[in-house]
Amino acid sequence: MKPAHTFSSLLALVSLVVGLPGLQPKDLNTRALRLPLERRNNQVSMEGLRMQLEQVPAKYHRGFAAYEANTGHAHPLSKNAGSKKKRDDGNDPLTAEGANLWYASIDVGSPAQAFTVIIDTGSSDIVLPSVECGVSCDGHNKYDPSTSSTAVDLGKPFVLAYLTGNVEGEQFADNVAIGGYTAVGQTLGAATIYSPTFSSTTFKPDGLAGFAFEDISVYQASPLFQTLVQSGQLPEAVFGVKLSTTAGASELYVGGTNTTLYQQNTLTYIPVTVPAYWQITLDQVSRAGVQVGTSEAVSIIDTGTSLIVTDTATAASYYNDIPGAILQESSEGLYSIPCDIIENYAPTLTFGGRPFNVSGETFNLGPIEDGSSDCLAGIGASSGIEGWLVGDVFLQNVYSVFDTDQLRVGFAELA
Repeated sequence: MKPAHTFSSLLALVSLVVGLPGLQPKDLNTRALRLPLERRNNQVSMEGLRMQLEQVPAKYHRGFAAYEANTGHAHPLSKNAGSKKKRDDGNDPLTAEGANLWYASIDVGSPAQAFTVIIDTGSSDIVLPSVECGVSCDGHNKYDPSTSSTAVDLGKPFVLAYLTGNVEGEQFADNVAIGGYTAVGQTLGAATIYSPTFSSTTFKPDGLAGFAFEDISVYQASPLFQTLVQSGQLPEAVFGVKLSTTAGASELYVGGTNTTLYQQNTLTYIPVTVPAYWQITLDQVSRAGVQVGTSEAVSIIDTGTSLIVTDTATAASYYNDIPGAILQESSEGLYSIPCDIIENYAPTLTFGGRPFNVSGETFNLGPIEDGSSDCLAGIGASSGIEGWLVGDVFLQNVYSVFDTDQLRVGFAELA
């Protein structure tokens, strides 16, 4: 399948590719740091999206299991996060194969070893391939704790479940630097077995770094950004994200926001309701001025997910009266709309009383196959979701602010 150019802007699973070049501090006095974002490539397949939708309930099932283990009580959304397969406690699913992922450059250990990792606001742990990993990790940079004077073996194994197989290994503590900041004694997982999904032929980054909260950490440890906040290095306990299809226009901003990238008078904050995921209230979703689904719905902001995902009934109501809209038989909740009208049915998401429009360009994921007049649409369905999982189809249209100090998410119109 050869997707339209708009499809390249999506799949992040996710959902962020922080670029490999060095940091460019905006202000040396505040030391807030700008990291350019890049994308893996411009192609995505229906199969990749289908697998991502299959993985969504598993990803959140694992987060909910970790939340209960860490807090002693169930997450409010966990009742609908069941899985068809039995999974062992402590497993944590990762992002779907075939997604166009966003990744960041980090340095680990002393002396530093360089890695690229997915930046995922829908999870909380770091996973890297270990030097002890065999052919399943070939093509990736491998973490070697024996060469790091700051590495400490925590003596704890981990298992991360994935559709195509497990990621398994040992937990370590080591120094992890992102830009000019260093998280001392950061817990990370060194994988000795990588799922086929993480083959270097389809998965360019070396590993994954979660940017959500500690309550969903499978390691029961502080996530990378939380460790940096606790160290007192950051001018603000905030990171900002801009995603764009334009080369060089995307970035992760650590320790504040890049005010040149958004219209400051439109910045709207929404409180985090449960500080585990970046979970906030979504006032409403509408298209062509007509509301779809319930008001005051639960939503989770997830840079590690490409689509906007909701439950099957709400998705069906969204597409119900769109001429030519079809639920793809080969998919797990992917819909198509005739390419010549799809842009007319892009959604508007209202947060904090302010409506934010999804552009027709980002809503249209491209033809379902070469030569087709039907295009994949950016809202998908999953039976394991309650409310809305808000991924990159929406996030490309706004500047996003994640504030761990005041526990809030902000959105603003792009400059």
